[in-house]
Amino acid sequence: MEISKAELSAAQNTAGPELMGAEILVKAMQAEGVKYIWGYPGGAVLYIYDALYKQETIQHVLVRHEQAAVHAADGYARATGEVGVALVTSGPGLTNAVTGIATAYMDSIPMVIISGQVPTPAIGLDAFQECDTVGITRPIVKHNFLVKDVRDLASTLKKAFHIARTGRPGPVVVDIPKDVSFKKIAYPGYPQSIEMRSYNPVKKGHSGQIRKALQLLLAAKRPYIYTGGGILLGNATQELRTLVDMLGYPVTNTLMGLGAYPASDRKFLGMLGMHGTIEANNAMQNCDVLLAVGARFDDRVIGNPKHFAQNDRKIIHVDIDPSSISKRVKVDIPIVGDVKDVLTELIAMLRETTQRPDAGALNAWWEQIEGWRSRDCLKYDRGNTEVIKPQYVIETLWNMTKDADAYITSDVGQHQMWAAQFYKFDEPRRWINSGGLGTMGVGIPYAMGIKLAKPQSEVFCVTGEGSVQMNIQELSTCLQYNTPIKVLSLNNRYLGMVRQWQEIEYSGRYSHSYMDALPNFVKLAEAYGHVGMLIERPQDVEPALREARKLKDRTVFLDFRTDPTENVFPMVRAGKGITEMLLGSEDL
Repeated sequence: MEISKAELSAAQNTAGPELMGAEILVKAMQAEGVKYIWGYPGGAVLYIYDALYKQETIQHVLVRHEQAAVHAADGYARATGEVGVALVTSGPGLTNAVTGIATAYMDSIPMVIISGQVPTPAIGLDAFQECDTVGITRPIVKHNFLVKDVRDLASTLKKAFHIARTGRPGPVVVDIPKDVSFKKIAYPGYPQSIEMRSYNPVKKGHSGQIRKALQLLLAAKRPYIYTGGGILLGNATQELRTLVDMLGYPVTNTLMGLGAYPASDRKFLGMLGMHGTIEANNAMQNCDVLLAVGARFDDRVIGNPKHFAQNDRKIIHVDIDPSSISKRVKVDIPIVGDVKDVLTELIAMLRETTQRPDAGALNAWWEQIEGWRSRDCLKYDRGNTEVIKPQYVIETLWNMTKDADAYITSDVGQHQMWAAQFYKFDEPRRWINSGGLGTMGVGIPYAMGIKLAKPQSEVFCVTGEGSVQMNIQELSTCLQYNTPIKVLSLNNRYLGMVRQWQEIEYSGRYSHSYMDALPNFVKLAEAYGHVGMLIERPQDVEPALREARKLKDRTVFLDFRTDPTENVFPMVRAGKGITEMLLGSEDL
């Protein structure tokens, strides 16, 4: 599947025979090093599919729904750092893809989505399977293009990939009318580089600001380092680890940043935010200097902004996107730049100076943090032998795989939070979930996208009986393309997070959160050609996971019947500050 040097040269050739637009598109993707495309054919993209049929360097994966195509390409991008590519047809093909595009946009994932469009003369005439792709996707993409002239196709693809992967990454949609895909021109070659006057993201941070930040950090009495998904997207985990270890400061990650700093390291205080730990949230509220890197102070992290602003602290904010700085929280030292470059410069300055943190103040700060940490805020009934506690399933999985080459995907809900809390991610890009949009149904497509990219790795999808049904048809894709994943469904017969909020905020009025007619997941998995397991007792959790892992070449669906009354704690209620946490049912 790897593209050879000769094929790459041919794709980039500056002069060549007449080619159809669809063939130019394929050559452009070959020149970009694309290995996989997830998609679903339709009338508007048949010339593109014909061009794909005639080549062998790019593997197309036929999904069962366009939403899953974009999610699978998204999961691939999150795990590899490469641009994910999806291909959909016009009309319903594009509208089915919208949820996947919005999911990638909210989490800043580099993607190119190619959509078919009706022929250019028919645009605006309500033609069969026509929709306004540019208008529909404008709010949920980094940029989009409608290619009206085949001569612009190669340069447009170059722009699309460049925009998707640079600056703050994001999805780019390229809408290609059917006549553009079959018209022929002399192939001008794929551009070696591209210049866009209107798009020049800043990469290098301001050295003066970085020096100010270092002085503030070294003078801090109660310092804290808060990082988000930008550290992973910017491939800056090693720089973060070096900085934290040099300073000896406490560090936290957001849901999207887990794995940036090893969760098993004592300096890591756990995830912060709505379902974060006591120590992580209290340190965030009570620090005197906060270094925020690649994070955006969103509502799930800081809770009520007025509550957060009650305590006086100095804030340093590093981000590639200037619009993210001081968007929700006013900062004192803004640094716009690539997080890897900024942290590298910060470390170099730290090595040059003889100044070091105040050891006495830092020790006192750590004593306070250890006092918060001494209260086990993630406690649950570990001794229960009657019903499976969902936390126990995640803890067991972590204990079994912590030394393995494993990736964990998640759907959205209680199971997502338990996975984030109880699986200790020590490495980056191993935790793949939907953070910003909170999209149910991503788990299986994410997992199959990762398994295709990382065939030797173990890939586990942590899901619930609600989320998994939103894209369960992709079990068929897993069979066709031999992507043996392990699906762990924490089946509590409820839309668990909805039920939890209804219990706490709506006086136990469980409106439409109970799942009354669930399928037999074991038989359903078997119907798709996979292995199904039903696990109902705590003592069977570990043996079932061991058996599933032994079946390396099979997709296994594990239906864990878990406690339907279990809630995710700690929890910060809507409108509250991050230190106003519910720690258990006794706080209700």
